[in-house]
Amino acid sequence: MPRPRKNDVVHCSHFVWRLFLRDGVWYADGRSNQANAGKHSLGTKDRAAAIKSLPLLDRRRAEELGMISRVEVVAEQARSSATVSITEGRKRFESYANRPRVTGGVAPSTAKRYRNSLDKFEVFASQRQVATWDEVTAQTLIDYSSDMTANDYAYKTQRNELTLLKQVVRLLIRSGHLVGKEPIQLQLRKAESIPAYCWRAEEVTAMYEHCAGRPELAWLRSVIIALACTGLRISELASLRWTDIDFDRGMILLTDETGHAQGVGTKRRLKSGRSRSLPIHPHLMEELRRISRREVTVFRGPRNGHLKPDTVRRVLVREVITPLAERFPSLDGQRGFKDGRLHSFRHYFCSTCAVSGVAERVVMDWLGHAESDMIRTYFHLHDETARRTMHALRFVGENGGRSADAKDVTLDMEEQSRTRASGDDSNVP
Repeated sequence: MPRPRKNDVVHCSHFVWRLFLRDGVWYADGRSNQANAGKHSLGTKDRAAAIKSLPLLDRRRAEELGMISRVEVVAEQARSSATVSITEGRKRFESYANRPRVTGGVAPSTAKRYRNSLDKFEVFASQRQVATWDEVTAQTLIDYSSDMTANDYAYKTQRNELTLLKQVVRLLIRSGHLVGKEPIQLQLRKAESIPAYCWRAEEVTAMYEHCAGRPELAWLRSVIIALACTGLRISELASLRWTDIDFDRGMILLTDETGHAQGVGTKRRLKSGRSRSLPIHPHLMEELRRISRREVTVFRGPRNGHLKPDTVRRVLVREVITPLAERFPSLDGQRGFKDGRLHSFRHYFCSTCAVSGVAERVVMDWLGHAESDMIRTYFHLHDETARRTMHALRFVGENGGRSADAKDVTLDMEEQSRTRASGDDSNVP
């Protein structure tokens, strides 16, 4: 048996109304507003007709309570009778999304994704002769999803696109541009995405050695070492400055500068929005001491220019992954070395920490995650590692449980995490 519908809440231009049924007739209750709009019968048993009649009641009560004049009522009636075109509606949504970050606006990268998504939907709407947002319904979104499926769009992409369109409609309703329209009720299923391929230790070593033997790839060798030893995102590595590195304490300090006063250069925005620090591994420290400090940023591109993530990705695939693919073949139907990309180094870092006994809380601090679920997403346990780990365990007998060494490592890492959290990390290596 379906659940009974909860009371509908409809936002109109002046009041918020709660709709409810009494003896089969729809009523509107506006008593919860700052200006008590009262409780009124809408005189109909049809829910759609009740919602359509609300704007008239809303304007009438606002006029009666002295909130608006008769002239304003006439002007508002004219506005409410007009429809919002697809182009106009998306402009209003983008304007809202691009408001200042301090008031909840989105990051430039998110705004760009919204723009690209709405570009595609506007083309679809034109083809289907959907001219206004009033005409965008759950069925419209279903048809759009079918169109994206036919054009081989990924499941996750489809879900993101449809969620965005529901948000646009909701905003236009909340801002009073779609009077009498309800939010689109369409449940979207969340599919588990396939995580990026996680490198194996021998694959990372092979990539490093491949670059070390070619002078023109010396810059990429440094990038590979840094990504493998830190788990940084490529965007974070590209923006890493010499001032972010404390050689005396052996620490990398990543600062989110979103709230900083505007200075020289581009302000760094970390995905998590939180600053963090992590210790420098000896292998990375050795590499950092080799790099010239003539530039502001630490890592440079192939021609000593600014390190661009897209350039790194293309060169990694063309000059490293493709030549080494035959050396590390993939099993039929399975993801393997050839499927690895830059984000695979983040997975590799997390997995290496996990199988080495580093406490989960410490790895979360290093990667900049507030929830452990994301760490589990990055964690990969390859078959050979799993076998070695299993063979090293003692489940029965006097030596059952973890070894004392493993416990000492974990306790030491947890102590370091607590020390950093307290703000006193002077003794952390």
